[in-house]
Amino acid sequence: MFYPNVQVFLAALIVDLLLGEWPSQIHPVVWMGKMTKLFDIPSGKSWVRFFLGTSLLTCDMGVWFFISISTMKLPWILSLPIQVFLLKSTFSIRSLYTHVSRCKTSKTEKLRYATSMIVSRDVSRLDKPHLISAALESLSENTSDSVTAPLFYYTLFGLPFAIVYRVVNTLDAMIGYHDTKYEYFGKVSARLDDALNFIPSRITATVFAIFSPLKAFRSIFKYGSSKINAAYPMSAFSGVLGVWFEKIGVYRFEGRKPTMKDVDRGLKIYILSCTVVILLFSILMVVR
Repeated sequence: MFYPNVQVFLAALIVDLLLGEWPSQIHPVVWMGKMTKLFDIPSGKSWVRFFLGTSLLTCDMGVWFFISISTMKLPWILSLPIQVFLLKSTFSIRSLYTHVSRCKTSKTEKLRYATSMIVSRDVSRLDKPHLISAALESLSENTSDSVTAPLFYYTLFGLPFAIVYRVVNTLDAMIGYHDTKYEYFGKVSARLDDALNFIPSRITATVFAIFSPLKAFRSIFKYGSSKINAAYPMSAFSGVLGVWFEKIGVYRFEGRKPTMKDVDRGLKIYILSCTVVILLFSILMVVR
């Protein structure tokens, strides 16, 4: 059984709020993604792609699980800073705020560029309301993926499982797509990511709902089932803000047209929600 360490958590939180992300040269998430190149071998056979993708996930998880366990066995004076370094790499509170705050601009092309940095969809033809919608959707979904989920697994199972979650989520973001290249290669990563985010996504939606319960839960009950996980925090956020969220041709959550003021409101709700999540998990860590 692996237990969370409140000192490690608080130190990692302070580092994140003060410094943001680690440089890419030393960022564990970057190195998690680099292992993809070793297994992404072209093949027309679906079973070969499936095998390679499963092997990638297994090896990547195994390597980082071993690193995190080994770190915890070092003398405390060495273990503490390394654990802080690794745990901080699993969540991104400041970075998410920074990226979304760049969308607070009246110039459409600047908004388009800023939005393209935080979403995977093609934003080249989106108008301003749809760009704002995409930014707010990303903010709500990533509150679950980049804040709630890693802290949830750290609280329950300690550093090794927070690291494993980050590996799975990273690979899902890189290869978990329904297209000819990644349909089978990323299938296991995508399905495991769905399973691991099942509870955190619903916790995040519930935290968002604190700020306007009736509107949030009305939206959740109406749209939450449209995607297995992401729709829960997204629909709750849409309900709290009272704006529509739309990915053209895929889904639309009803509401008024989103404006730039909603980016400000969304960021304020994000800060308050992160505070609630941090307090909740801090209390649970102390109890454990």
